[in-house]
Amino acid sequence: MERVFKDLEKNLEKAIKGLEHNFSRLRTGRASTSLVENIVIDYYNTPTPLNQLASISIPDSRTIAIQPWDRNSFGNVEKGIMKSDLGLNPVNDGKLIRINIPPLTEERRKELVKIAKKNTEDAKIVIRNARREANDTLKKMKNAKEITEDDLHKGQEKTQELTDSYVAKADDLLAEKEKEIMEI
Repeated sequence: MERVFKDLEKNLEKAIKGLEHNFSRLRTGRASTSLVENIVIDYYNTPTPLNQLASISIPDSRTIAIQPWDRNSFGNVEKGIMKSDLGLNPVNDGKLIRINIPPLTEERRKELVKIAKKNTEDAKIVIRNARREANDTLKKMKNAKEITEDDLHKGQEKTQELTDSYVAKADDLLAEKEKEIMEI
């Protein structure tokens, strides 16, 4: 049974990490390297994440500076940033690509909150699926006479407790991100 709980906790942790990763890519009006580092750039006909083609820095709270290592990739980096759904406009001065992060409009903030809520709901679905898998495994163990009926009920209770705690974590992350997005 301990193995079932370890697997469950590992899956629940993955769901929370995935949610945190998705949240890090949501624009909040502040410059962050995580906004652009995973943008896929066509580099010599090979899709490559931006952070593998350039150094990315934050010179101030509203600017992202991108320094491609290969001079020939400037155009592709610019195109990749413009194609991304972030709505950012890169400025290329030949040495550096700068992206100014404009302040968010009220409408865009509400849109971002909706996206954050959808990401949270997706994470909760992953959490509930992990709970279902754990409960199914416990039922199979009971049917195979590896555990008793009492162990099954205790295991299902513990599974539910773990699930509830991770759903609460997801809700806390959402509340935090919502506050960050709506902050002016």
